[in-house]
Amino acid sequence: MNDLFINILPLYHLIYFFYGAAFLFMAASIAAKDMKGSDLKLAGSLWLLVVFGFTHGIHEWMQLYPLLEGSNLSFRAIYLTKLGALLLFVASYFFLLAFGLSLLRVTVGNRTRLLPAIPAVLLLIFFLYLWNIGLAGDLRSLRMVSIATRNTFGFVGGMLTAYGLIVYSREINALSRTASRNLSFAGVSFGFYAVFAGIFGSNFTLFRLPVPVEMLRGISALFITHFIIKALNIFDVETRRKIEQQARRIVQAEKLTSLGQLAAGIAHEINNPLTNASLGIQRLTALWKSEKADAAFLEKLQNVERNIDRASAIARELLQFSRQQEGQYVPLKVNTVIRGALTLLQYKLKGILVRQELGVMPDVMGDPGKLEQVFINILSNSSEAMPAGGVIHIKTFSDGKNARVHIQDTGSGIPAENLSRVFDPFFTSKEVGAGTGLGLSICYGIVKQHNGMIEVASTAGKGTTVTIQLPGREDHEKNSGRG
Repeated sequence: MNDLFINILPLYHLIYFFYGAAFLFMAASIAAKDMKGSDLKLAGSLWLLVVFGFTHGIHEWMQLYPLLEGSNLSFRAIYLTKLGALLLFVASYFFLLAFGLSLLRVTVGNRTRLLPAIPAVLLLIFFLYLWNIGLAGDLRSLRMVSIATRNTFGFVGGMLTAYGLIVYSREINALSRTASRNLSFAGVSFGFYAVFAGIFGSNFTLFRLPVPVEMLRGISALFITHFIIKALNIFDVETRRKIEQQARRIVQAEKLTSLGQLAAGIAHEINNPLTNASLGIQRLTALWKSEKADAAFLEKLQNVERNIDRASAIARELLQFSRQQEGQYVPLKVNTVIRGALTLLQYKLKGILVRQELGVMPDVMGDPGKLEQVFINILSNSSEAMPAGGVIHIKTFSDGKNARVHIQDTGSGIPAENLSRVFDPFFTSKEVGAGTGLGLSICYGIVKQHNGMIEVASTAGKGTTVTIQLPGREDHEKNSGRG
């Protein structure tokens, strides 16, 4: 211990107290945060950080106990206290390592295939180290186990956590720049903590500075706690976004109902005249062909017929848009519906690479024809956004009770100012005559009829991702009052 501090034991009391308190406060703050229903990748891993915070904080306070009562304790009491502290110490770093691995698994995924092997390699190094030095039932052995734990699980777990937080901070930058920045700073703080706690032993003074390493660990812990707690605001931001989206969906549903009634009336009014006009044009064409009319005149008749057919198609879309009744719901597999849509769109997807990652999902109750239409519309939009070719990535998986589908393309994307209007009827960014703007509105209506959810995320120039969530068969029957 540095000479400057050897006679100032109360300083160590304060260091261990605030060191432990920082991690305990961090764990309590995370545990108190309501993360139910969160879609953030971080939410599923934070419980590991909570356990690390509680176990490590209690360990630091147990380290403080012999310092306060050392002269009044027997050797056995000191040994048992240090043994209990060591068990918490080892457990805490196991949970820190697990948190780092879990966070990296959901952020970098398959790009780091060696992740599952890290715990096994560290355990091997840990036991080889202990076997090499030999252990006995004394305080020295406890200290050697502590050093081995720091050098393996402590250092690697801290560095993996640091890297995982920094990587994940980039993913949530679009949701909240402030939370992203705080998570990044928390990652940097964890990096310093990994060095001070994982490499340097206790009572070490860094570079001959009159500052014990315990103080540097404590300062790192305070920074970690500060930035983690500030970053937890991301869940509040997510909740507000969901509330805003739900409000927009309610308004959207009301608009769709009103417009659906209007569309039905318009479609019925114009469909009959269009049918009569089409029949008349066909008769005229047949008559003039028999009279060997001028080719230019026949071409004009055919143009008129094509435009009538186009108007009829719009009328059919209006009728389809206005239909609010439920279809025939049967148990079905979403993956099968997607494969059917891809088969029907083979001609349209030429020159486009379609990557399928179809996972295991629960059966859903649905109308196969309507759901197939949803995927046809979405895939058609993706293909039209990539006239020169590109990639469509279809991923399906289960989040427990729901079936989820992500359809991501590398197309032209949707400008930010238009993103909130993609489900509005008759809104389209296509050229006049190229689309009615009813495709996604119809998709929205069908998915809502299935008690599901559809969302669109896009970046102009980079591509679009459509996410669909459909309740499993049991949940759908429960929500629909059937079964």
